[in-house]
Amino acid sequence: MPFAAPSACAAPISIVPRQAQVHAVPVAPLQTHCSSCHLRDLCLPCGMTGGDVERLDSLMFGRRKVAAGQTLYREGERFQSIYAVRSGTFKSGLTLADGREQVSGFYMAGELLGLDGVAHGAHASSTTAIEDAEVCSIPYSRFTEMAAANSGMQHVVSRLMSREIVREHSLMVLLGSMNAEERLAAFLLNLSQRLKARGYSSTEFHLRMTRAEIGSYLGMTLETVSRTFSAFQQQRLLEVDKRHIRIIDLDGLNRSFTSRVH
Repeated sequence: MPFAAPSACAAPISIVPRQAQVHAVPVAPLQTHCSSCHLRDLCLPCGMTGGDVERLDSLMFGRRKVAAGQTLYREGERFQSIYAVRSGTFKSGLTLADGREQVSGFYMAGELLGLDGVAHGAHASSTTAIEDAEVCSIPYSRFTEMAAANSGMQHVVSRLMSREIVREHSLMVLLGSMNAEERLAAFLLNLSQRLKARGYSSTEFHLRMTRAEIGSYLGMTLETVSRTFSAFQQQRLLEVDKRHIRIIDLDGLNRSFTSRVH
């Protein structure tokens, strides 16, 4: 999920360079257009006029299923498309010099993947499905050609880039200024809000990511993540059963996050 919060730690991240490569992947013809998709208010068409959405339909996006554990694209791979998540959850990450993974984001239905490749023509991170998922594949060259001829579409491109900048900035603030409880509270509140926007419960949900992945994302050890979950249970803010979370006191959890933010 892209989070309006974490990304890099205070120290610079050393990334292992990889040779650019292209993998042939099966892409099925699109059966549902943006104009009739149930995610249109969350995804690429959000804020577009009817005419602009019809232009998106004309691009004839491809559809791709991604099994749990399968990589959508890898670090250093040639950038060709951006992807809209139709179902499932993905994580993005960087490979550090010592071989460890640094998780840099989680993405769910209605969110976009692949914009990290725009700057240099190659993906700066790898993205993997953490449950069975499906994406719409959007050829970036065709998308930008259409945007060049249409001011409304140009605004959409700018909005997408701005969203990534905001996400990275929020992550830096989270990792640079908050303690463990504030980081985990912010993560759970962000997840709660995103699930609510998709029509799901904002107070009871199943975490798709492991605690180790959450710790990597938030700059915390696995032990600290587990200890912080236990602390929230003792404070009667949460009930935790493995990956199943029930937020008992949403206001109290919010106070844990805002105690030093404001």
